[in-house]
Amino acid sequence: MNVLFADFAPMHQEIRDEMLGTFTDIYDKGWFIGGEPCTRFEEEFAAYCGAQYCVGCGNGLDSLHMILKAYGIGEGDEVIVPAQTYIATALAITYAGARPVCVDIEPDYFSLDPEKVEAAVTPRTKAIMMVHLYGQVGRWDEVAAIAKKHGLLMIEDSAQAHGATYKGRKTGNLGNAAGFSFYPGKNLGALGDAGGVTTSDKSVADYVRAYSNYGSYVKYHHEYKGVNSRLDTVQAALLSVKLKHLDAWRVDRVRIANRYLNEIKNPLLKLPAVNPDGEHVWHIFAVLTPERARLEQYLDECGIGHQCHYPFPTHLHKAYEDLGYHRGDFPVAEMAADQELSLPMFYGMTEEQQSYIIEKLNQF
Repeated sequence: MNVLFADFAPMHQEIRDEMLGTFTDIYDKGWFIGGEPCTRFEEEFAAYCGAQYCVGCGNGLDSLHMILKAYGIGEGDEVIVPAQTYIATALAITYAGARPVCVDIEPDYFSLDPEKVEAAVTPRTKAIMMVHLYGQVGRWDEVAAIAKKHGLLMIEDSAQAHGATYKGRKTGNLGNAAGFSFYPGKNLGALGDAGGVTTSDKSVADYVRAYSNYGSYVKYHHEYKGVNSRLDTVQAALLSVKLKHLDAWRVDRVRIANRYLNEIKNPLLKLPAVNPDGEHVWHIFAVLTPERARLEQYLDECGIGHQCHYPFPTHLHKAYEDLGYHRGDFPVAEMAADQELSLPMFYGMTEEQQSYIIEKLNQF
């Protein structure tokens, strides 16, 4: 048997007619930037998250970058980030002109370790960027208490956590603002690049809307040296279709995750922990193993797809050697980078497919 790491077919087949009908409607109307479909999706997604505003943009990296710009964060400022995350988290800070300051993660939820955050705060620190890695929120309240003590912003990198909750509140409505990615592989994915900012701060929403449109609120009147990062009309309309199904897709991912958690019994694999304060949406099912290279080869032989998220922590990328960090500075992040392996996780995975994966993992 062959099992893909991710298979969009079950999801897309179910909504094929509605998606094609939506595309045809946009195609026939001939309006491809902005317009009612964008406004509708922004309103729907803001309501879904429980935030007052959503502003669509070109991708998740831009969403984080523009949040920082909206708050005036730039040259000479510092923003705290987890040492293990996708590089886009740090790049957003760099693009704003500020310095990413890495902090180690805790070993349970792959999130910022609150016991190590405060030591990284300096007079230049302006914000903490909390990444909801793999689909759940970590120890948010503890980190937020440190932010409040020092007068810092709390920004969510929610690129992998659409619909996740923490103490009854959805991501996108926990901090001052949140950046989302709608990359095709996300739980809520477009059919191309797309992103969005959610916030209940009107000034931030207004700034992001203008900054993403060449710095313009009114055509040909440019208030800022902005960028071109607008959400395409087609992608917005297709995301509206998918948003209606997101919670049902989440339930199915929970089904798959629960089988993995209950039936994988191999002592060589450390299974992910679930934060009892929230709901995990299982964008990624991440296991840890000191035998990753051997497991990867074994899964290849079994025809089972897999990926690594992510093989290099932020501070060990060549791109960030200028930060002056070294191997050994953030041991938990480095351990995760060395040992993490992501198992197949997608809506519509069959019981037979999952039984095969579990059987082979227990035999490893």
